[in-house]
Order: sequence, then C-alpha cells, then structure tokens
Amino acid sequence: MTTSLADVAASGATLRAFLHGLPGVDRVGADQRAATLGTRSIKTTAKAKAIDLAISMVDLTTLEGADTAGKVRAMCTKAVRPGGDAPKVAAVCVYPDLVAVAAEAVRGSGVKVASVATAFPSGRSSLEVKVSDTALAVAAGADEIDMVIDRGAFLSGDYLKVFEEIVAVKAACGDAHLKVILETGELATYDNVRRASWLAMLAGADFIKTSTGKVSPAATLPVTLIMLEAVRDFRDATGRQVGVKPAGGIRTTKDAIKHLVLVNETAGDDWLTPEWFRLGASSLLNDLLMQRQKLATGRYAGPDYFTLD
Repeated sequence: MTTSLADVAASGATLRAFLHGLPGVDRVGADQRAATLGTRSIKTTAKAKAIDLAISMVDLTTLEGADTAGKVRAMCTKAVRPGGDAPKVAAVCVYPDLVAVAAEAVRGSGVKVASVATAFPSGRSSLEVKVSDTALAVAAGADEIDMVIDRGAFLSGDYLKVFEEIVAVKAACGDAHLKVILETGELATYDNVRRASWLAMLAGADFIKTSTGKVSPAATLPVTLIMLEAVRDFRDATGRQVGVKPAGGIRTTKDAIKHLVLVNETAGDDWLTPEWFRLGASSLLNDLLMQRQKLATGRYAGPDYFTLD
C-alpha cells in the first residue's frame, strides 16, 4: 500500500476526508453504460463458454430459517455435480451452524464453503459477537466469510467504526477469505457505494459484495459497474487485487452473462475467474443448466428435470 493510503485510517477525520475526496459518480453515465453493456449479444460457442464460466462462479446459497442439514447436503451434492459434464460451482454459502455439515459434504471436491457471519443480515450486534461468530464459522470449516457492514454507522458518517470492525473480522478469519457485504440497496447513492467499496478494501476485504439478498434492490448492473471500477482503481493504486460478488436477484442466464460482459469491459480479463468474481444466487444454477442443455441438444428440458436448489 502506498504511504498515503496506509495513513488514511489514522483517524476518523482523515478517513472521512479520503472517502469524500473520491471522484463523484455520474449517475446518468453509470446507468447508461450499464444499460448499453447489458445489450451485448453472445451466441453459440462463446455463449456456451460463458455459461460454463458462470456456473463455475456461482456461490450456491441457502440462507433461510427453515434450512436443515438434509437440505444443505442436497445442495452440496448439486454444487459438486450440477448435472452431466457441467463444471462444479465455486462455493456453497450457508449459516454458521451448518458450516460443518457443508464442509463434510464437499470435502475433497474443491468447492469452497462460505458462511455468512457478523449478525447477518442486519449487522446489528457488538463487535465481540461479530468476531466470535466469525471465529466459530472458521473453526467449523468455513473457507470464506461473508460479513455485513454496519450500515447505520456508515450512513451516520462513522466510517472509522466500520473500518475497525472489518479489520477485526478479517483478523478473526485467519486463512479464510473475507467478503464484505455493503448492502447497496440501503446505501442510497452511487457515491456511497463507491465510498463503501473503498472503505472495505482499505480495511482488508478480499472481496466486496453487493447485497445480502434480503433487501431490494440487490445486485443491479450499475452498482456492480461502480464496484468493478473501484476494484480496478484500487489495484492501480495499491497493487492488491480484490474480488467482486454481486448477489441477490440474479436468476437467469441472461442476467449472468450481462454481469460477465460488465466484468470484461470494466475490470478486464484478470477478474474473469472464480477466484476474483462470484455470482451469489439460489435459483440461477438451474437456468444456466437449462440453457446449457438447450445449446447442446437443441431442446429445452422442463424445470422439473433439475433438482430444486
């Protein structure tokens, strides 16, 4: 990190000055660019490759109060073997109390286990609870932690509190990767999305993630565009690459491919891998598999051909 960026969080005042000194986002321009890139058409062989790439980037997710060990095991089986010769997904994402079940189910497959933590989805809890939540999930076998920021603190301008919480949770992760969820649907402005992205990265995030999937709007193309610009500019400034994960509301192959186009045109090829870009979804995988079969056979399979995620 450059000296100037290393000193950014020396105080609440310096952190605020830095974040509010970032260039403002042209809302009209961001909306128009995202809409234009969303019209790109990909056909035949390129589309088949894009579908397989998207499958390999999926964080297959279940985050419901009715989740059971059996449901998680079934999801993990599908994550490892989605169908036919389709590639395995990147990770499964579950609540902390089900991490051990998921870790056992995907053991040796290469599929990662991600767990939400830090009082997901609200983020309204003490730092001690957030750190303990994270440490317990890692001890149970989580490879990745998806934490939520305290949006109340962020929106009231207490950036240093948010920064220090991310630093503490990152330390509790040990060798596990940290994805920081911004909950962009609650941040109100594109400028806040850019500020929150930089704040998370300065604090040590390995990934920045749009949403919990519990708040609308969730992952929109303009918001993902702004976050991709942020990770690109952050790498230019620091030399450290950070991943991006849009999550929530991505349900169709068309949605997934729009996001891949956005990655390619905004951040570049370096981010077009599961190591640096993920798609958080619970229902996307089936549509990708249906479209994959259509390309291979010329026929659509009915929705009941695939197991429910």
